[in-house]
Amino acid sequence: MNAQKKEMDQARAFIKSGKNFDKAEQLMTRLLKDSANWQNEKIYLVLFEAIRKQYEQGNEKLYLRQKYDTLNLFVSVRKMFNTLQTLDSLDAKPNKKGRVNLKYRQKHAAFLMSHRANLYNGGVFQMLKQNYADGFDFFDTYIDCARQPLFSNEKLDSTDQRLPLAAYRALYCGFHLQDTLKTLKYRDLALRDTANRSYVLQYLAETYRLMGNQKQYVCSLRSGFSHEPTFPYFYPRLLEHFTQNNQPDSALAVVDRLLEYNDTNEVFLFAKSNVLLNIGHYAECIAICDSLIARNDSLADAYLNAGLAYSNLAVEMDRISKSRTKRSQIKGYYKKALPYLERFRALAPDQKDKWAPALYNVYLNLNMGKQFDEMDRLLKNRG
Repeated sequence: MNAQKKEMDQARAFIKSGKNFDKAEQLMTRLLKDSANWQNEKIYLVLFEAIRKQYEQGNEKLYLRQKYDTLNLFVSVRKMFNTLQTLDSLDAKPNKKGRVNLKYRQKHAAFLMSHRANLYNGGVFQMLKQNYADGFDFFDTYIDCARQPLFSNEKLDSTDQRLPLAAYRALYCGFHLQDTLKTLKYRDLALRDTANRSYVLQYLAETYRLMGNQKQYVCSLRSGFSHEPTFPYFYPRLLEHFTQNNQPDSALAVVDRLLEYNDTNEVFLFAKSNVLLNIGHYAECIAICDSLIARNDSLADAYLNAGLAYSNLAVEMDRISKSRTKRSQIKGYYKKALPYLERFRALAPDQKDKWAPALYNVYLNLNMGKQFDEMDRLLKNRG
């Protein structure tokens, strides 16, 4: 007890002298490492005073434009919140008669609320420096105030309009840390941030994907697509999911919804040609590809899809009928596929894995021996 009193007196002396506030803080922090001191309110009060003085000193230096690390100011704010919230939990304990006599709450809540914005600012400061762990801690403390009894009279859940944005930024920090617990901690609150909802759902989808939670991954993709259909993250992955899981109607619904927003968008039209190719609607696929080529004759993949669609028509007809009449029509489809696939090759020479097998098949069926031999050699030498 004498040692405890001596250190507290020393800390008070440091504070009163107007310097060595950090040493006063160190003395009190050292006392609190001993569990026997955890219930001592006076230690927390001295600790708070030492931190507050450092905070005020930093504010003054910034005001006077003197050299000072801004981060220290934010760190001091967070320490004050943590200290007074711990003290409040002690203050709220019933006395021997079972009564609660809150001595500090009103005063401390008013003081902290006047500086609470700097918790948020500290989070932004650290996030922009890509110090995501520290950034998360600041946002976490800021948001957590809403559930702290110390601030119960403030009704922060309904009065603080910045909570959803703080939650989004906490989620952002958690995502960049690849920490699923931190990413998901304020998920529901972050989804209330309508301005960033698409990004929230993107980070959630990626998190669920990394966790192997396919159900929640797809659910997030659906929610994101419903919220903002043209956002570039959701629709390609939904199309991939529906294609891989043999859900052509769902895939078609996605591209049709996209085209409701912009029926001349080349990306959306090409996406529809892909879906139509995959589900065997070859004539429609070719029509879209031809319209794209008419507008932009350098769209390599439009040539590929049209060429594949004609080749597939030939394969399908060959499978159904072997008659002489049909043989002529089958050959006709291969002839129509040829210029598209050769044009694709010219535009995308590096994509040999796409054009070589397709041209191999066309050259084979059109008895183009020299060209067929070239494709045969290319395919044999791919490895």
